[in-house]
Amino acid sequence: MDIGREPIEENDDAAPLEMLAQLFEAHGWPCEFVNDDEVCGEVQGSWTTYQLRGIWRPEDRVLQLICLPEIRVPEAKRKHAHELLALINEQLWLGRFDIWSNGGVLLYRHGLMLGDGLLGLSTGQLAVESAVAECDRFYPAFQFVLWGDKRPREALEAALVDAAGEA
Repeated sequence: MDIGREPIEENDDAAPLEMLAQLFEAHGWPCEFVNDDEVCGEVQGSWTTYQLRGIWRPEDRVLQLICLPEIRVPEAKRKHAHELLALINEQLWLGRFDIWSNGGVLLYRHGLMLGDGLLGLSTGQLAVESAVAECDRFYPAFQFVLWGDKRPREALEAALVDAAGEA
């Protein structure tokens, strides 16, 4: 990855994205700047490769992480998928799952309010690891609803039992 940017300074509005890009680079994950306020990369999870986007809102000092597990929810399955989302989101401490109304794309999102400080590599690492872990944890439940025709509660129970049994 050649990010081609100047060194990070504390008052630099792009600093959180720079730190996120450095985190990706340190792990050997491909990433690129989409524009001045967004960086996009790929992270290999247990089930699939996730697209991870960092979107910086300098006016609010918020970095939003969006993790996309490459799942599209067909219109016919949206009711059950939304029910599953509600069951899953009840269990999350940070972040939440959503389905974009335009295109039915499943995503996990989490916002980091940074105040006046910089995003440290350890904070960024934890946020990225958390996003990937939650996507991995619930990926099978979405598959059970979308392709296995299980009811949402049944899919969630089956997914969590299966995950607990992995070594």
